[in-house]
Amino acid sequence: MVRMSTKSPAPKYSAAGAGMPEKRRPTNAERSAYFARREAAKVLRLVLQGDARRRAVGSIKSLVYSPSVRNKKATFALVCQTLKHLCIVKEVLNDIGILNSKWKKQEELVYIIAYDILFGQAILSTGDAEKFLSRRRDALVSGLASLLKRKKVKNVQELLALYQSPDVSRPRYVRVNTLKLDVESARLELEKQYSVQKDDLLPDLLVLPPGSDLHNHPLVVNGSIFLQGKASSMVAAALDPKPGWEVVAYALLADIDVLDACSAPGNKTVHLAALMRGKGKIIACELNRERVKRLNDTVKLSGASSILSTTFWFSVRAILLDPSCSGSGTASVRLDHLLPSYAAGRTGDAADEERLNKLAAFQKKALEHAFSFPAVKRIVYSTCSIHQTENEDVINSVLPLAMSCGFRLEAPLPQWRRRGLPFFEGGN
Repeated sequence: MVRMSTKSPAPKYSAAGAGMPEKRRPTNAERSAYFARREAAKVLRLVLQGDARRRAVGSIKSLVYSPSVRNKKATFALVCQTLKHLCIVKEVLNDIGILNSKWKKQEELVYIIAYDILFGQAILSTGDAEKFLSRRRDALVSGLASLLKRKKVKNVQELLALYQSPDVSRPRYVRVNTLKLDVESARLELEKQYSVQKDDLLPDLLVLPPGSDLHNHPLVVNGSIFLQGKASSMVAAALDPKPGWEVVAYALLADIDVLDACSAPGNKTVHLAALMRGKGKIIACELNRERVKRLNDTVKLSGASSILSTTFWFSVRAILLDPSCSGSGTASVRLDHLLPSYAAGRTGDAADEERLNKLAAFQKKALEHAFSFPAVKRIVYSTCSIHQTENEDVINSVLPLAMSCGFRLEAPLPQWRRRGLPFFEGGN
């Protein structure tokens, strides 16, 4: 009997390589995966740092869909799936002792690559971190098997159920930027791919099925529509600014009609410009320099020419105050159920209470300052919090000052049935 075997191909040599094998060039798929992992690692680091400090610099979605991220779809998927599997990935890595001092500095990248090896469709032939973990693939797989056995579960789905809260599906809301496109034209264009309904409250808002991925849609790319939730879209509508509002400014700069305080990333700001039909002036204030850049990007994309971004003080007729808050009302939209703090059940503790009180103190101070503008006639205070501390309690605390300045509470959007809690007169 004769056993036949294929002959191993001889290695290729470069012309000037002095006998060294020629280095293979990475494929397009490998390059794309390489850069997507590193973009995802940057986002994941910000997300995890913000969750640990309870002071997020942005939601997962807002960080991924910022202009600086190129491959948004792949980056978003990697960040979300790595977070979903993070508790498992960390346990496996700890069990097999991979995170040494060198790779500890790049732990977010290690998490992403380890997820890709264990649960994704990894293309790992490029990058030092990929090569390091690829050589330890067997150890990672063995560590996962040991974890399944230790937790007494049959598969990864059962293991995930031990750590994660269930996903929450919500409709995809789209606000039409009427500075560039009318609502009916936007609806007809979107209906080529999706089921589309008009919102029952806001005339420039369209409702699409949950999970509709529009981030690369031409109407989003050119600023004709914005991916903006219903609650966020209600704020500018509640202020109800009129086209061509004019006031006399006491500062030595241009007359300003509307002030949007704490305005980044700018969705509500450009919504104001659309409601004013591009007439009048809007001043958008934001102290954080990184967020100012995002604000300017949003304004440029929208085509609004009536918005200025500055930190100077002006006399204004209307103020939209949307201050920093706990974000507790947007937990599902922000994908907060994927964060480690949610998996650990770390809610309602003394640190949370202290943070809420600090936020409320800032919110009260900002709202009190709004009343100091001598020409202001209308103020909308908005948070994305579900806590009474940041909402009814803040309003109740400033009512005496407001009334002394000639203000009264109003019920904007009267067709909206849900109102505040009746803890004080007019609270509901």
